Amino acid sequence: QLELVESGGGLVQPGGSLRLSCVASKGTLENFAIAWFRQAPEKEREGVSCINPSGGAIDYADSVKGRFTIARDNTKNTVYLQMDSLKPEDTAVYYCAASVLPQCYGLVEGTMGRWGQGTQVTVSS
Repeated sequence: QLELVESGGGLVQPGGSLRLSCVASKGTLENFAIAWFRQAPEKEREGVSCINPSGGAIDYADSVKGRFTIARDNTKNTVYLQMDSLKPEDTAVYYCAASVLPQCYGLVEGTMGRWGQGTQVTVSS
């Protein structure tokens, strides 16, 4: 049974960078499309990015295009989210999730079968 653990969150100033990691603490994620979602206080969870098992066909939400980069290293059982030029509106709990589908088909919460516990990202001066 796949279990996912996020890390790398924290407090950063506007314009700064963070790199989040999603590691499979149980099982292997190499055969899964993996997505990042986020949920800000009093807002619905939204999709951020998704990467296919092979590393191709990457999706990004419009709000993060050009600033965030998703990548994976299957040899390390890890998916990364590099976040640059951070803005206060990026403040949220960030979750990684494994899709039940073989590839990314948009950033649809209902297609995700396994979720991590989340890591807090706060962008503030």
